[in-house]
Amino acid sequence: MKSSEKFTQTELSVLRTELMQGGLDPWQAAELFQVFLAGRGYGVSQTAAMDAASRIEGAGCSLEVMQKELDNIAYVM
Repeated sequence: MKSSEKFTQTELSVLRTELMQGGLDPWQAAELFQVFLAGRGYGVSQTAAMDAASRIEGAGCSLEVMQKELDNIAYVM
């Protein structure tokens, strides 16, 4: 994990599996991101989570894109 990354590859892999197996729509994926981030002490706006969900889906749920998007939308609570 790079110092600029907030989440481990293991955490992201588990989240990716949940996304892929859940057949979630962007709204549900955004809610999953909010729960994921809250569980790690971060907040996120619903709009930012929805935007990230769309970009992550468009990238085929790439771990690299997930890392970038979640790092960008997470804020310390």
